[in-house]
Amino acid sequence: MARVVALAGRVVLNSGEHVDRAWLVDGRLSLADPFDDPSDAAAGVVQELVGWFYPGLVDVHCHIGLGDAGPVDEETALAQGRADLAAGTLLVRDCGVQADTHWLDRHTDVPVIVRAGQHIARPKRYLRNLAVELDDPSQLPEEVARQARAGDGWVKIVADWIDRSAGADAVVAPLWDPAVLADAIAAAHEAGARVTAHTFSTEAIGALLDAGIDCLEHGSGMQDEHIAEAARRAIPVTPTLVQSDNFADFADAGGARFPAYAAQMRWLHERRFALLRRFLDAGVQILAGSYAGGSLAHGTLPRELGLWVDAGLDAHAALEFASWRARAYLASGPGSAGERAGRTGLVDGELADVVHYADDPADLLAAGALSPMTVIRTGEVVTP
Repeated sequence: MARVVALAGRVVLNSGEHVDRAWLVDGRLSLADPFDDPSDAAAGVVQELVGWFYPGLVDVHCHIGLGDAGPVDEETALAQGRADLAAGTLLVRDCGVQADTHWLDRHTDVPVIVRAGQHIARPKRYLRNLAVELDDPSQLPEEVARQARAGDGWVKIVADWIDRSAGADAVVAPLWDPAVLADAIAAAHEAGARVTAHTFSTEAIGALLDAGIDCLEHGSGMQDEHIAEAARRAIPVTPTLVQSDNFADFADAGGARFPAYAAQMRWLHERRFALLRRFLDAGVQILAGSYAGGSLAHGTLPRELGLWVDAGLDAHAALEFASWRARAYLASGPGSAGERAGRTGLVDGELADVVHYADDPADLLAAGALSPMTVIRTGEVVTP
């Protein structure tokens, strides 16, 4: 006898289309009524859920397995993933972790994870203990190829960071020569991977765009010409307002020693909401990232979406960008990573990953109370 869970209300599919009713038959999504066939009449509905259903939130800037001082133990990594899942995140792009976390793929109580290997930076030009630090910048293409093999179709480059050697004149500045950067991104593409880059400054953006970057993390210093080019080439940006909200604090902490850096960070902080609106007006796809890992807690993606709403984005649009639109972007990538992103979620005939809200999640988000009633992972109810 088949196990059937009926979903009634508004069911948003991976395609962005929605239906009023769907069924999970032995965990697999069915858009056809399983009781239309008389031979299935004895199957019975084990459970009926009523409300709003999405293929889960997608956190594209998350670090499951990372702590303040580097990699965490397996118990802690599991707790991080479970916190993300409980908040409604069912797909994560790991945006850089030192440890191999593929063992988490055996667990169905954490999100599906698409990995980007380990951050790549220069010595003393990123957070301590997190990145592969290249003494010789010409080695970047070789290291990118290595990280492409370690990940699931993504590589993470640190494109800029404060250069403290400049003393009082120190600012967030580019790490890489443009020609080396172009060769590195070409190496990733040759290896079947896409590249995303950490970037706060204005100065790093042009070289990244010229080099063929696939995605931008933060993009805090982007100007109108950069935004227009990103829109033209369909390069998405992960604005991480939850991180740029801290820029004024960073400025205060470093202002006495690095006054130019402090001024730069205050400027980036002041423009953060207006920048998000400029992305949207230009047609740039925005991706949701919680920046979880290190000092920021897991399970907090709804906070990022709340900041989007504070910046003026409609709550329904925020949910679209953070769910099926983000999933479609990750699914468009090469190799197994794209395949996994496209196959999971709400796809007819596939094991279902579903987040269920009792009320319209846009109303919940606008009220600062976006929390799922039920999470279903690989066809099984995980929470509550």
